[in-house]
Amino acid sequence: MTPLVSICILTYNHAPYIAQTLDSMLSQKTNFAFEILIHDDASTDGTDSIIKEYAVKYPNIIKPLFEEENQFSKSEIKNISGIYNFPRAQGKYIAMCEGDDYWTDDNKLRTQVDYMEANPYCTLCFHSAVRINKGVFGSRMMRPYIGSRTVTPEEIITKKSGYPTASLLMRADLMKMLPDFYMKAPIGDIPMQLTMAAGGYGYYIDIPMCAYRYFTPGSWSRSMYTGDGYKERQDTYLKQMLEMYDSFDEFSNHRFTAAVEQAKARIIFGNAVNTGKFDEIFTEKNHKFLKELPLADRILLNIKYIKNKRKK
Repeated sequence: MTPLVSICILTYNHAPYIAQTLDSMLSQKTNFAFEILIHDDASTDGTDSIIKEYAVKYPNIIKPLFEEENQFSKSEIKNISGIYNFPRAQGKYIAMCEGDDYWTDDNKLRTQVDYMEANPYCTLCFHSAVRINKGVFGSRMMRPYIGSRTVTPEEIITKKSGYPTASLLMRADLMKMLPDFYMKAPIGDIPMQLTMAAGGYGYYIDIPMCAYRYFTPGSWSRSMYTGDGYKERQDTYLKQMLEMYDSFDEFSNHRFTAAVEQAKARIIFGNAVNTGKFDEIFTEKNHKFLKELPLADRILLNIKYIKNKRKK
């Protein structure tokens, strides 16, 4: 039976997590077939052995690719799902999940597919998530909106907070176009969402149906926010993201230019927060972005700002 959904997973040294990830997918209660496409990027901790065990048990569902050399570190293209998973997806829809995240609701996939099947102009369906930080389940929610609702293309582009990657269900035909701004972006989830925004609208389900592990070893979040060269990494990321938004604006024939400019302004503000550019953070133009931050974060920024002024 041809799968209706292709679940795409990237793994690298996810041995402590990958079994839970796969179990959460295999337990899905659906009335349609799905496949699980895994790209393991030369893990060295036994992740590949665990995946092979599952592939033997579920040969018609789990379809892995194993690398002998790490491709992420070798290639200028960082969104390797577009190279190794999306082209072989057979499904009408693509669902995303990283190898260290997992789904928490056995009806997740069917709930999302039911909506998208009934609403063909919806190109992106997503939901809230429980965040796991330092092993603490539910230490913080990822809840971009309050209440289930449709999300306009402009709202997807200018969103105030991130959409959980493990919540994303997208139209495969659009994602397989692999636009240039996706292939060159320093991160995968935002250009995927932009691609969907250009083709339709989104629908948000205000139910936490997945878990997002934050700051796990080897994760993007940890590599971006720890170690030497922090400021340089942040500034490089900003430059690449601004270029990505400009490229998307061209791709979408400038239909969303106002939203793109707002998204660029928000990410410039985020860079200022992350790198301690206090004179920029507290300008009038950034007042609306500052108000969007959680109260605790605003208080902490004010304390740091006062300390910085005293040093001067």
